[in-house]
Amino acid sequence: MATLLQIKSSIFGDNGNSSKLADQFVQSYLRKNPGTKLVVRDLTTNPLPHLDGQRVGALFSQPESRTPEQQAILDESDALVEELRQAEAVVLGVPMYNFGVPSVLKAYFDHIARAGVTFRYTENGPEGLLEDRPVYILAARGGFYKDTPTDSQAPFLTTFLNFIGLKDLKFIYAEGLNVSEDNKREALAQAADHIERLSA
Repeated sequence: MATLLQIKSSIFGDNGNSSKLADQFVQSYLRKNPGTKLVVRDLTTNPLPHLDGQRVGALFSQPESRTPEQQAILDESDALVEELRQAEAVVLGVPMYNFGVPSVLKAYFDHIARAGVTFRYTENGPEGLLEDRPVYILAARGGFYKDTPTDSQAPFLTTFLNFIGLKDLKFIYAEGLNVSEDNKREALAQAADHIERLSA
């Protein structure tokens, strides 16, 4: 059975604009692809710990010296990677906070960026080890940042996802949501139209 993985990262949960847009995409995708299994990872209601020395040590630990606590950390990371591997497509709801991604999303990325597992270093540079698949990124912003020097979010997402092998990235923007109610309505309407065209 094909699987669609939805990742939410808004501090406002299901009420966040990025979550609402991602939900719209999922509904459209499932309608057009009946039989698809939906897996939702909500990083706000179930956040991952941010990396610290203990967790990094666990991820690099050797099996013969690994403690039960380190094994539990490694098992959690392995489960996240396997969940991503099993997804035919990924839907990523991403609000912009202070020019970047939410810290819960960065923590998630830190748990799936594993040398020898999701990427490796070669003589020709790093190589992603995940099989490519579509990643639909619903980017909600209060102001206007797309294609400007102040958009450090989209380049970061592109760099990181490409790094682990995910290169088929499709950005859907809703910008200027805090500028005015008229602009918000227009931006959300345009995003909804883009969603409908991409979710086939």
